[in-house]
Amino acid sequence: MAYQKLQAQRAASVTPSNTVDIASVNGGPTDVCVLYVGTGGNLAVITAGGDSVIFTNVQSGSFIPVQVSRVLVTGTSATGIIALW
Repeated sequence: MAYQKLQAQRAASVTPSNTVDIASVNGGPTDVCVLYVGTGGNLAVITAGGDSVIFTNVQSGSFIPVQVSRVLVTGTSATGIIALW
């Protein structure tokens, strides 16, 4: 089982998209990341394994400890989403 690092080295704002993965801060292929949610709501994502899921009622100031490649517009009402690597 792989364990997530507890501290991030890089961070970037996320713009949800139904077609575009979260851009890599390293300039290379998309790296999967974990998320911070500034303002709560629903969060629709595609996981590193390709699963499409919606986290419902995510609270403001929450960290989502799941590796994701994309945050979807459809199904996402949370805002202030930050990708952490």
